[in-house]
Amino acid sequence: MDIVFRNRRDAGQRLARRLVGYADEADLLILALPRGGVPVAFEVAKALHGELDVLVVRKLGVPGHPEFAMGAIASGGQQIIDSALIAQIGLERAEIEAVIQTERAELERRDRVYRRDRPPLSVAGRCVIVIDDGLATGASMVAALKVLRAQAPRRLVAAVPVASPIGLRRLQGLADAVVCLDAPQDFRAVGLFFQEFGQTEDSEVQRLLVAARGRGRPPAAPRLHTPLTVTRAAAIPTTGSREDYDLLIEQVGDRSLVLLGEASHGSREFYRMRAEITQRLIEECGFEAIAVEADWPDAYALNRHVRGLEGHDTLAAFDAFERFPEWMWRNREVYDFIRWLAACNADRAEALPVGFYGLDLYSLYRSADAVIDYLETTDAEQAEIARRRYACLDHVRDPQQYGMEVATNLRPSCQEAVTRQLAELRRSPGSPLTGIQALAADDERFVAERNAAVVRNAEIYYRAMFASRVKSWNLRDDHMADTLFALQQHLRDQGRAGRIVVWAHNSHLGDARATSMGRGGEWNLGQRVRERIGPDHALLVGFTTYTGFVSAAHDWGGHVERMRVRPALKDSVEHLFYCTGLDRFCLPLTAQAVGRDLREPMLERAIGVIYRPETERASHYFDAQIARQFDMVFHLDETEAVEPLYEAAHWHDDHELPETYPFGV
Repeated sequence: MDIVFRNRRDAGQRLARRLVGYADEADLLILALPRGGVPVAFEVAKALHGELDVLVVRKLGVPGHPEFAMGAIASGGQQIIDSALIAQIGLERAEIEAVIQTERAELERRDRVYRRDRPPLSVAGRCVIVIDDGLATGASMVAALKVLRAQAPRRLVAAVPVASPIGLRRLQGLADAVVCLDAPQDFRAVGLFFQEFGQTEDSEVQRLLVAARGRGRPPAAPRLHTPLTVTRAAAIPTTGSREDYDLLIEQVGDRSLVLLGEASHGSREFYRMRAEITQRLIEECGFEAIAVEADWPDAYALNRHVRGLEGHDTLAAFDAFERFPEWMWRNREVYDFIRWLAACNADRAEALPVGFYGLDLYSLYRSADAVIDYLETTDAEQAEIARRRYACLDHVRDPQQYGMEVATNLRPSCQEAVTRQLAELRRSPGSPLTGIQALAADDERFVAERNAAVVRNAEIYYRAMFASRVKSWNLRDDHMADTLFALQQHLRDQGRAGRIVVWAHNSHLGDARATSMGRGGEWNLGQRVRERIGPDHALLVGFTTYTGFVSAAHDWGGHVERMRVRPALKDSVEHLFYCTGLDRFCLPLTAQAVGRDLREPMLERAIGVIYRPETERASHYFDAQIARQFDMVFHLDETEAVEPLYEAAHWHDDHELPETYPFGV
């Protein structure tokens, strides 16, 4: 096991760097759990210019079983009792009082030694950071947080240099934020992470408290409106519950499009959160379709499944996702959402089902085959014409090879033929049927038309790949926008509202005009949406992460792996969010103050299906003004890799620590 800290002073200095976002708090109070927590907290208080005090907490153990806590007492006469536990085990009042008296005597002794009759500092309405030198079971910290919460602090933070995963889990819901530099899976004891871990004596506690009081706190400076202070003030902590999205649902209003991004194509939490938001948008706001960054024919296989048109085997419906990167949609989070959506549609009675559609254009040959298959069922003569038109694509059935050969004049372009086929489909008459049958027939015709549009646009795209990256990027996002608005119009032609949720990468959904992409001549789907319907009719939502794991490949076409994500660069928006001390939060960006103070460009990370940490700055960062790019952002300090549905030989459950631990370095 690696030694992480030289001593408690070193641990405190490192922890202070992690907590730097609280340095601007005019009412900051640092509370140390004696005795080992005091040297750590002293360094934090010195660096953050906060007041330092101790919080003596004594656990009230069940008589005969002191390892089980029935409550706690703390400095200042604070007391909490687990009445439910006491009632369950049937303790007499006299037994409880005996334990309280014993522990109170020891607490008062320690208070006299440490404070010398100085009263505890007030907690109410203040930002309070509680610090210990580490967490094993977490029992003392749990008791401290419960006691402090009863005193109504404005913000309550727990901070430790090292902890066991079990100890950290016990703090969930007790603090507004939990900060920990290292939480190894093979945790055995706090002391093993320190080179020097001798016992802190009472005299050392006294000396440090006197030194902290002598240092005093500098006069309160005017609060500065910096990106960090503005972010911390506007951020709304989240807990992983459905209520995390209340503000988003409120802001949707009558907007017809909600665009939900992701900072990578392989982070589990992004998929899970988008699914949870989408469920609420369907149930509470009447959204009628999900359009995702996937190929049209692949996503349509899932669409047929969720609408009950093709089989009941959800797993089999994902077989359409065969090409790289198959894990991007063929993963457990999407699988769970598709199962939910199928059940939701089955319960909708007479209401039209919610659909699942693809926006991308990589399916050149599969879409051509789908057009022919459709015409075979409606007009055999037209099917033969389509087959002849698409024949010029079939020399290699490799779209990139096709594009390269056309670009180098090794073969003629099929542009005219595929364009004529799309025009022919658009001119074909609608269905003579009525009622539900007419809706079904119109759906099939619309699907065929969109497949023909994919063929036409993909043919142009693969030729453009050998001309300019900017041109090919713009063609792809223009196709996504064209598909999105065609789908919206199709829904409205059916008498529906045309309300759609979009799932795609941040780089596609955040307004490109607010990024270095836009300055380089690129545009994207988010920009096209705002230009076409206005910013008041679409909600653009980004997602960010600081570190963790991601499912990605090293190269295009390679094997998916569970890869470590390096902590974000210090001049990035992800690092700014990390410095708030809030491990997960929602940040609305439309308020004037937020927009003003987050207007300067910062680095922003984008991990697609390929991750190259060895060249991360050049490969995965771009400049962005995040307050112009999105309307709202959800941030998580740490995310986990999404798990493929299929057996992936190189994807494994690797819980080793990243080389960059501890996080504070």
